[in-house]
Amino acid sequence: MMESKTPFRVIIVGAGVAGLTASHCLHKAGIDHIILERRADVAPAMGSSIAMYPGSGRIFHQLGMLERMEATCSPCKYSWTRGPDGKDIVHNAFFDIVKENHGQRILLLERRQLLRNLYETLPDMNRVKLNSEVKSIKQLPDGVEVVLTDGTVEKGDMVLGADGVRGTVRSMMWEHANKMEPGIITAQEKTCMKTNYKLLLGMGPGAPELGEADMTVCHNTKQSMMTLTQPDHTYFSVYFKLDKPYSWPTRKRYTAEEAEAAAESVADLAVSDQAVFGELWRKRDRAALIGVEEGVLDHWYYDRIALVGDCVHKMTPNIGLGGNMAIESVVVLCNYLHAMLAAQPGAKPSLAALRGAFAAYQAERKPRVVQIMNFSREVTDSHAWATLSHKYYTKWVLPTKSDEFFPNIIAEIVRQAPRLNYVDVKGFNKGRVDWKDEEAKASSLAWSATWMLRATILVMLSVGAAQYGKVLPLIKSK
Repeated sequence: MMESKTPFRVIIVGAGVAGLTASHCLHKAGIDHIILERRADVAPAMGSSIAMYPGSGRIFHQLGMLERMEATCSPCKYSWTRGPDGKDIVHNAFFDIVKENHGQRILLLERRQLLRNLYETLPDMNRVKLNSEVKSIKQLPDGVEVVLTDGTVEKGDMVLGADGVRGTVRSMMWEHANKMEPGIITAQEKTCMKTNYKLLLGMGPGAPELGEADMTVCHNTKQSMMTLTQPDHTYFSVYFKLDKPYSWPTRKRYTAEEAEAAAESVADLAVSDQAVFGELWRKRDRAALIGVEEGVLDHWYYDRIALVGDCVHKMTPNIGLGGNMAIESVVVLCNYLHAMLAAQPGAKPSLAALRGAFAAYQAERKPRVVQIMNFSREVTDSHAWATLSHKYYTKWVLPTKSDEFFPNIIAEIVRQAPRLNYVDVKGFNKGRVDWKDEEAKASSLAWSATWMLRATILVMLSVGAAQYGKVLPLIKSK
């Protein structure tokens, strides 16, 4: 195998959470890359909040940016579950318990601030090319050429599609795949991402009546409200269950007038025992009404294109795991790329080797994101009382549970998060729950048996047989 004159190069499309994280991970692996972003700003004034769980915190520690993340948000403490009238059903110190379990708290940031943190801590911000919209991708025998709308051509060895749930790289991969193997990408796969809810989300100034570091969920029938507070910010989300779900390529673009009408329809509903939604809406800094897609694709790569993040796995955001799953997928893919290149130093990998790395990445990640997508949907349906069993659980079963009940379910999700295999994790705080990749075998068996028995019994009692069937794969996963 001859030594290559040019280094292996990754062309990342999209400078969102997945794309910017990929740049950090590739830099640590010593892999050349560039990021193409169609917008003029990496962190536009869009979106609302984003939660980074301890698994992502461990990755941020490896990348040397955890302190920056922690400095740009305040610790959350209490979780409140309320009924449609705003009256308290149950509350606990959820966020403190999560920190005790994992040694790291959940980080609640404005999404724009997270993007700024990721961008401004890049070792080389010049790798990000703004106003760079992709027109086409040419797959060559020995590489790829990405043609931009301004005529610029970027050459590399693979394309990493990180351009979101409506991104263009996925469509270009589908077109190429069906050209090479007619019928491999089916209509069923293309339409697998469904929209069952619309979401009115936004942010405004702090709201003392909601607390300074609290999460509040107000349950209702076919609708729910969530607020997350920081001393200077209040993030709100109102979920409306659709009468008729839809799927790709349908995309409903809601107008400002439609957002206003949606807000008006819930203006007099309680967000706590002291406030109604209309008060938050009048003080908003920004807001938008959007559709919430959810689904996982069957094909995560083809030839020299791989997909990561929302363009390949998307979930409802009530429990806040979507961004974390994007970061995890980036980490796993970069682990396989690093191992592939380390096995043949100085030489370009063959297309077969690249496909092998991509296949291993999908095989490791797909089962986990399917389980997390199903879990996220169950939480969303529970908040919106999609069925009578969801309502029964919230009003009469949940108040009987210990404060550790839900944090311990979350613990099993968090502890399975991957990390970069080629970067030291030394110095990251320890909690009382072992990380799956660090535990001793005997400890693993003891934890698994105890947790599975407890979780199985509690979940069966809590959600009944129908919902238990949906959560069971998550409990069993190891």
